[in-house]
Amino acid sequence: MPAAACQDVETLYRDHRAWLHAWLARQLGNAFEASDLTQDTFVNLMASRQAERLQEPRAYLTTLAKRLLYNRWRRRDLERAWLEALAALPPEVSPSPEDYALVREAIEAVDQWLSGLAPKVRQAFLLRRLDGMKHTEIAQEMNVSLATVERYLKQALLHLCNLPTGPGHR
Repeated sequence: MPAAACQDVETLYRDHRAWLHAWLARQLGNAFEASDLTQDTFVNLMASRQAERLQEPRAYLTTLAKRLLYNRWRRRDLERAWLEALAALPPEVSPSPEDYALVREAIEAVDQWLSGLAPKVRQAFLLRRLDGMKHTEIAQEMNVSLATVERYLKQALLHLCNLPTGPGHR
């Protein structure tokens, strides 16, 4: 990151960190989680390389923070559903702690992958893969053309093919 961009991030951090932390603390009701998300927001800002071009820094920071907040809530909902499903299992078929960790990691990876898709692309992909619907059925369900469904599914598959691989990735 160029020195000027680092300086811009430093200035934004100094000028807006307290405000962003207070806003997130109100949203979460938890100052510790707000601190984590505040830091994550500024890390995302550095990664985006937008600091030197921001005309409305609070609006941009709020947008970044909301994305992180929604992702956190979505992961919590996913984990809660998983824990409820586990609790309903008889003890003899409950997964071991190691299996639980592997499944949780896989669910988080799928969730992260799905969050990278546009909402309609994600919906078409889930209708095809989870519900087993045919392309024509998806088109009717989503009230779009067959060509649009095929384009959505192609986008989803291309996104899947472009995911990073290697250690820590499946």
